[in-house]
Amino acid sequence: MYVGRIVAVGRTRAGANAALYRVSSRSFPNRMAVEVEGRLAVVPRPGHEGDLHKNPYIAYNCVRVAGDSAVATNGSQTDPIAEKLALGVPPRDALASVLLALDYEKDALQTPRIAGIVPRDGDVGWLAIVRHDALVVKAVPLEPGRALYVATYEHDDVRESQRVDFDAADAEACARFAALGGAFAALEKPVTAGAALASSRGFRLGTFLVNPS
Repeated sequence: MYVGRIVAVGRTRAGANAALYRVSSRSFPNRMAVEVEGRLAVVPRPGHEGDLHKNPYIAYNCVRVAGDSAVATNGSQTDPIAEKLALGVPPRDALASVLLALDYEKDALQTPRIAGIVPRDGDVGWLAIVRHDALVVKAVPLEPGRALYVATYEHDDVRESQRVDFDAADAEACARFAALGGAFAALEKPVTAGAALASSRGFRLGTFLVNPS
């Protein structure tokens, strides 16, 4: 099944909260997640920079730390959500206000904007999506060894049926899991992934590229 981009929030078996992001793509597979100044960005792979002229939505910051929280999204909403959190705006309000303001992407597929937030400490994360027909923002419990996800297509709502087994030892392993691990392995056309994993010093960031050659 092809579900497009994926955002997940979860907790490892050891009790560390994590925010995961995965690019799955049929049209623009030549992309990678990279760390840039303490945040993760999705950018074209070398030699494919011209893809930006075909679709302005394919490059963006996808994971960013804001104080004691980490944000993961599939577009330009990452930065304003993180900035609101840094100012003390509650997660629900940050997600709802930014997604409502930016709305779904105005491409041929009316691609939804998706987003997730996890605290470094705490038992509740957040998932959200704005589609052409709805805005959904939900608090979700963080359970050891489990993650809950939302995707741009098919699995385009926050549903308990989208809670999956999850575990990883570090941030890079979290990103790899989002691309190829567990139930995510059955979701088609993975390209790249990024993750933020809570630690005693904040969040550690990691990336994974499915086909690096």
